[in-house]
Amino acid sequence: MGQFDKIHLGCGVKHLEGWFHVDALEYPHVDHVGRVEDLGFISDNAAQLIYACHVLEHFGRKTYREPLEEWFRVLAPGGILRLAVPDFRAAAELYLSGRMPRGLEDVRGLVIGGQRDQYDFHGMIFDYETLDTTLTDIGFSEVRLWDWRTTEHAHMDDYSQAYLPHMDKENGRLVSLNIEAVK
Repeated sequence: MGQFDKIHLGCGVKHLEGWFHVDALEYPHVDHVGRVEDLGFISDNAAQLIYACHVLEHFGRKTYREPLEEWFRVLAPGGILRLAVPDFRAAAELYLSGRMPRGLEDVRGLVIGGQRDQYDFHGMIFDYETLDTTLTDIGFSEVRLWDWRTTEHAHMDDYSQAYLPHMDKENGRLVSLNIEAVK
């Protein structure tokens, strides 16, 4: 396997040992500074695994398919696209339950992003059905949920492990929709 076997897209400050890191912002561990929807420096069928945690929602409702198509191109047959996105169903159910102490404020970041820099704005919302249909239309052969606890990056606390109430992984509700698609 080559240098692009495992690609971490939109990694931000998170570093995974042995992975190739791509982010629009420059951090010491980033191997390629650039947009995650433009992987032209990587050949077709080059990667076995692409991980994009809370990245896809930053694209608009008319543009979110473009990065998925690019990531499909880069994946080798049998390769896995591992996505984590805010789970709109979970956010809506929590908000409507009335159990969130700060109400809308507790789910706002899931819907609109943290807005900490020019890239931290959300342009799309997702549920399982929407992603399943889109990924299947693009050509992925299998779409399934994945559990952050069973991955080689389970030790890294990222948004795939986002719970409300915040960080309550024992009693809270997972608000990240974690989906894998097989090419």
